Amino acid sequence: MKISSIDFVIGVANLKQLPKENYPEIIFLGRSNVGKSSLLNKLCNRKSLARVSSTPGKTRELNYYLINKEFYIVDLPGYGYARAADHVKAGWSSLIEDFFKMRKQIAVAIQIVDSRLGPTDLDNTMMGWLDYYDVPFILAMTKADKMPVSKLAIQKKKMEDDLKKYSMLSSVLTFSSLTGAGRFELLKAIDSHIGKKNISTKKHSAVA
Repeated sequence: MKISSIDFVIGVANLKQLPKENYPEIIFLGRSNVGKSSLLNKLCNRKSLARVSSTPGKTRELNYYLINKEFYIVDLPGYGYARAADHVKAGWSSLIEDFFKMRKQIAVAIQIVDSRLGPTDLDNTMMGWLDYYDVPFILAMTKADKMPVSKLAIQKKKMEDDLKKYSMLSSVLTFSSLTGAGRFELLKAIDSHIGKKNISTKKHSAVA
């Protein structure tokens, strides 16, 4: 896949604002400060597609980007920022879970974790939601450049073994936002999911 055009469409704070087009959607999610914005920027070869904030948890909207006039990249709010107010955390959780539940256009989710730490309890909660709502997902191990190659391979195998319980997990990939290692593999995996996407009529395009 070659990304030739990127257009910001909308920042969604209420699911009634969701785009009505039936373009496949690739959603990106992860803990605040896990490197999601840096991964998106490197994946799309843009310096500031997704803002890399010095304040974790600042993004509170689902940001929609139209790629090649063919599919959407959806940047979901980071979760797990400890200093956010409880009612704010609850609002984010409700927004994201309702999105998984209702959105028929999702082709695949990219669940991002720090390769050095592995999935946290919050990451496992998120993957549990993806499984429950039948959303296929790829685990992207970011910050891969911060580990020796041999140790990274061991960590990847461990995550693959530990996460077999999730039926909707399609693959575990490593990624470095610094070097770009893993970019081709992630784009190829995304392209594969777009190609086989069959939008279900059991879900709705927006909340009524």
